[in-house]
Amino acid sequence: MNIRAIFGENLKFYRKEKKFSQDQLSEKVDISVKHLSSIERGLTFVSADILEKLAYSLDVPVYYFFVDKRDFFYNDVMLTTIDNIIEKHITNTIEFIKSDLRQNNKNHQK
Repeated sequence: MNIRAIFGENLKFYRKEKKFSQDQLSEKVDISVKHLSSIERGLTFVSADILEKLAYSLDVPVYYFFVDKRDFFYNDVMLTTIDNIIEKHITNTIEFIKSDLRQNNKNHQK
């Protein structure tokens, strides 16, 4: 799959995920619906200006448009696993900090 096709497929995915019609998104990024449709179908590519506007309008990092979903590293199961590990680590870290603060507070009250 070429980069324009990957980009277009991802753009369409994130547009639909945000529940934007092509009309709505094209208005946000100041391009025609025809141009947006052409980008989504992988027929044309975007300028840096439009790329930034699309990422901003869809609230996704720019690189999300370039990741091939068939790639091993872009796997929903793996991403969910990573998210769970990060969440657990953050929760454990917060609990450790709270415990440490309570202990320090007790020591200072003595």
